[in-house]
Amino acid sequence: MSTSLLYHAFGIRGYDYVRSYYEMGQVIFRIVQRKEDLCCSECGSKNVICKGTVERSFFGVPIGSKPVSILLAIQRVLCMACDSLRQVKLGFADPRRSYTRQFERYALDLSRHMTIKDVAQHLNVSWDIIKDIQKRHLIRRYSRPKLKRLSKIAIDEISIGKGHRYLTIVLDLRTGAVVFVGDGKGAEALDPFWRRLRGSGAKIKAVATDMSPAYISAVSENLPTAAIVFDRFHIIKLYNEKLSNLRRSLYRKLSEEDKEVIKGTRWLLLKNPENLNADKSEPERLQQALELNKPLALAYYMKDDLRRFWEQPTKAKARSFLIDWIFDAGTSGVAMLKDFAATLARHFDGLLAYHDYPISTGPLEGTNNKIKTMKRQAYGFRDKEFFKLKILALHRSRYALVG
Repeated sequence: MSTSLLYHAFGIRGYDYVRSYYEMGQVIFRIVQRKEDLCCSECGSKNVICKGTVERSFFGVPIGSKPVSILLAIQRVLCMACDSLRQVKLGFADPRRSYTRQFERYALDLSRHMTIKDVAQHLNVSWDIIKDIQKRHLIRRYSRPKLKRLSKIAIDEISIGKGHRYLTIVLDLRTGAVVFVGDGKGAEALDPFWRRLRGSGAKIKAVATDMSPAYISAVSENLPTAAIVFDRFHIIKLYNEKLSNLRRSLYRKLSEEDKEVIKGTRWLLLKNPENLNADKSEPERLQQALELNKPLALAYYMKDDLRRFWEQPTKAKARSFLIDWIFDAGTSGVAMLKDFAATLARHFDGLLAYHDYPISTGPLEGTNNKIKTMKRQAYGFRDKEFFKLKILALHRSRYALVG
């Protein structure tokens, strides 16, 4: 085999081919470093004295279905310039790694289409080697996302396991990329993000989030000029929770005959009217339940009316609409509506901000679903740092299996 083939096929340059042989099911190539290329790994001086060798084996790109190993006696040299005794640097492999850079690139290419386990089995190496290759690549590419061009972001938390284990996610709404993953939830989880953001020079115009007091306080303190936009998804979700609680409390007070009418209508109440399935008689069943109880009917129709707030053509009309809705809910006599009206009144400015910056945490909810799918496909992640790096690189994923 020629020395040029070493370079073109295996990415090995500056070494001479000695011989090759087949042993224990693998192809082994023995190479040797040229004497004229020996230099000190500290200062780069070529004024060195050879002081023995240490033989090492490196995984190379396989030939067909046969694994390939590269054998090299690594030279140790004494530098006369800086008086240091070191092994020479390798041109084809990183320090403390048992594989060539070409092998690393090949494993990363396979990882775009295969799981870690499949890649490891295909290359006849351990699972930990492929995971280490992926992790080092993710650290180089995604460990410190650039924040300078951020202008609109979304903040939310995601549950990652039992025992109230959470991660706080910050998403760039312009690119769809996750730019920060914090441990836990609440204001403290965002502290490292604010420190990095201050040094980036980014000018954040708007932040989409839920009505969590912790997030509101953190954003107001660290981004005093940014608009806080309360997300439509979380507003309707909160309303639906209160509507379900209202239905549950009314159900307990009904007679057995009336309970049969309202039984099983929970999801019908949460659906939008246009999504009711006529083939399953859902509109008729819902109408019967609403006729049975006036407070429940009023709460249902006011939920449908609230959706129109985000459809208003101007901010002025949205303001008038919201004032009217809060007044109607507050004077309805239904405790659930009065409580929700008070909640909207406290967050009035954040709701109206949607008409200045029509953003939401919708893209982040989609990203959270991808994170859960990735975690499920991988059957969980033992390495939390690796999991967070995977999340930061999620927007670049073009394949189904990522764990």
